[in-house]
Amino acid sequence: MIGTPNPKRVISVFVLAMLNVSVMASLRNLPLVAELGYTMIFFFIVVAALFLVPCALVSAELATGWTKSGGIYVWVREALGDRWGFFAIWMQWVHNVTWYPAILSFVAATLAYIINPELASSKVFILSIVLAVFWGVTFINYFGIETSARVSTTGVIAGTIIPGIFIIALAIAWLALGRPIEIPFKADKLLPDFSSLGSFVFMAGLFLSFGGLEVTAGYAGEVKNPQKNFPRAIISAAIITFALVMLGALSVAIVVPKEEISLVAGLIDAMKIYLGSYGLSWLLPFLAILLVLGAVAEVNSWIMGPIKALHTTSVHGNLPPFFQNLNKHGMPTHLLLFQAIIVTVAALIILFTPTVSTAYWILTALSAQMYLIMYVFMFIAAIRLRYTHPHIPRVYKIPHPHKGIWLVASIGILASLFAIFIGFVPPTSLDTGSLVQYVALLATGLGIMVAIPLIIYQFRKPSWVLEDSD
Repeated sequence: MIGTPNPKRVISVFVLAMLNVSVMASLRNLPLVAELGYTMIFFFIVVAALFLVPCALVSAELATGWTKSGGIYVWVREALGDRWGFFAIWMQWVHNVTWYPAILSFVAATLAYIINPELASSKVFILSIVLAVFWGVTFINYFGIETSARVSTTGVIAGTIIPGIFIIALAIAWLALGRPIEIPFKADKLLPDFSSLGSFVFMAGLFLSFGGLEVTAGYAGEVKNPQKNFPRAIISAAIITFALVMLGALSVAIVVPKEEISLVAGLIDAMKIYLGSYGLSWLLPFLAILLVLGAVAEVNSWIMGPIKALHTTSVHGNLPPFFQNLNKHGMPTHLLLFQAIIVTVAALIILFTPTVSTAYWILTALSAQMYLIMYVFMFIAAIRLRYTHPHIPRVYKIPHPHKGIWLVASIGILASLFAIFIGFVPPTSLDTGSLVQYVALLATGLGIMVAIPLIIYQFRKPSWVLEDSD
């Protein structure tokens, strides 16, 4: 089956908000953020002001002006042309190739605590779980958007919001009982060391934590009343995410020494300490299962947003006809299969890095850099569309005809470029090999991923265009 059937509008504002939360509010990022100590508060404020807010405002304006499925592809295509629209959606999609193994490493490490904690350091075990879960989630998405959205909504409530609130409550009880904490409060620890770039390294991961508000625009064709529901869902998701991630990260930092925080297993380590001290260790397996559900829901949410937008660009002739296939549920099965194969190959990096945490960070840094390139194009597109498409009604619109959009988008562009740069600085707390090797690995990976869509577009054929595409 080729083409795009008329979608049913089955996604409510609540479901859309939960999809946004499942995309952004990843508890697996808590150990990474906890590495920052109290400076996380400074970084949270900076990233929220310079990145999260601009993303939320620009995404709301673009999503309510261009409500057709396609998301970032449609926005950039309208502003900068088909080549750069394809490039932007490719970068949104391909950053997941390195991100999926990273988050699923968290799933594997969490499962290890249920089976045998020693398995958390086994690269073979981690890789096996990564591949088994990803292929399983891919199969789930063969059954349609409604089924996929139901899985994500249930998973984010049970596996992200509930465990997130629970660990925050455990930390509050810990403080109320006067238990010793690993990060005693000192005013001078609120600000990073501005003389050292190393103090800002994990900031790149924080940008990735708050990315994704625009991804559910790929569901626009299935959303009820998208003009009103997009802004409501985005605002609600941003507030929930900010609270869960910052307070959750502080909860981890309170009980796990900074030098012992594992980027993969740090959250479950904190849970183990809290529950053990309260005589509730028997709860750990149940919480581990919930955390796995939350992470799987996040992966599930990310799978279909970019893939549906990538399918939109395929029917415009930017990918071979093979990728235009849809099954009876309207799902791009060939693209899903292609993605699963690429993720399988990318996940092999787990076997060739010094530690699982090192692999996790390298995959996270590369993913963040690729994703932030897409954001630069999104912000540029928002500015240009104010001039080229002023007649398009936007239910939400950044105030002032031109000054407002220039200010908000420029802040987002500069913040994104800084985060891309800082990603090339290796963290001192991890064994990443030599500086030259680390930078070369990231630069090569980034260069290849940037070149591929431009090469594909250059050699596309007229016969690839679907006859009834616009």
